[in-house]
Amino acid sequence: MKVLLTGAAGFIGFHLAKSLISYGYDVVGLDNINDYYDTNLKKNRLNILNSIGMSFVKGDLSNTELVNSIFNNTKLDYVIHLAAQAGVRYSIDNPFEYISSNIVGFQNIIEGCRIKGVKHFLYASSSSVYGLNTKIPFSENDVTDSPASLYAATKKSNELVAFTYSHLYGLPSTGLRFFTVYGPWGRPDMAYYKFVKNIITGDYINVFGNGKMYRDFTYIDDVVNAILKLIPVIPKIHGLGSVQTEIYNIGNKKPHSLEYFIETIEAKLNITAKKKYKDMQSGDVFSTAADNKKLKKITDETLLKNRKEVNINGNGTTGYVIKEGPQKGKVLKHIQIPTKNI
Repeated sequence: MKVLLTGAAGFIGFHLAKSLISYGYDVVGLDNINDYYDTNLKKNRLNILNSIGMSFVKGDLSNTELVNSIFNNTKLDYVIHLAAQAGVRYSIDNPFEYISSNIVGFQNIIEGCRIKGVKHFLYASSSSVYGLNTKIPFSENDVTDSPASLYAATKKSNELVAFTYSHLYGLPSTGLRFFTVYGPWGRPDMAYYKFVKNIITGDYINVFGNGKMYRDFTYIDDVVNAILKLIPVIPKIHGLGSVQTEIYNIGNKKPHSLEYFIETIEAKLNITAKKKYKDMQSGDVFSTAADNKKLKKITDETLLKNRKEVNINGNGTTGYVIKEGPQKGKVLKHIQIPTKNI
């Protein structure tokens, strides 16, 4: 099965591409390798992906002709759209970058999905869509009409367009609201990298919100596992407009304060940070926390449906045979079953 993965050279895209390839998917990666952060990091990720069999197209999402050519020349089963201009604070000073990538680019990709009739369109949304909501934890059923940044507004726009395309054209889609993803090969503009660097070099770190803000940190492997499980979960027709669209929080419902975050880094480095306490920045929110019950329910059901218990070699050893997906027919002993086998 062939997958178009946009943002393949990005943090989440890189980790997801590796897993997709390991599970037998034929991956076509698209990325423009922009200079929002060090392009050498993106190129190093790409070198690894190219070495394990990913096909790569360098180009910009806003280039309609390029995007159309990919859809016209490639028979795609799934599209996973992760590419976007990231960063809440960056959007305040560079608004048109977000319109070009997150609005125009998204439109080009979803229109290609519509015309070519892909089985399932999955796209990156963000916990930022919850904006100024004060109810914690955030639920997919919460109203999200008070974005605190242009970045958040573009992600909310993506969700609305996906809903409309499902209503008008029957395009199955799933939105992924990511919550503060962290891990190896991450973006250098993320707080944990900047804090570690400055603490080691003895420079001050800026502690916004006076350290009292909370974030629902979510490890990259958990994010990838969730996406892998959701790929074959085609949304059922439901609700107003008889749509085939769903949205899931991708987070762990365990927010930690910025103070605790810094203290953990200090303990690991055995160095006390030099801190400058500051008020919250424009576009920031006080707290994020994911209600992930919906995600847990659907992914647990998917795993159970996709396993059939079998007797291995007639010797009483039991295991599972995978019923669908790239690993279809593969037999795993009980002890070998990973949480992400789809």
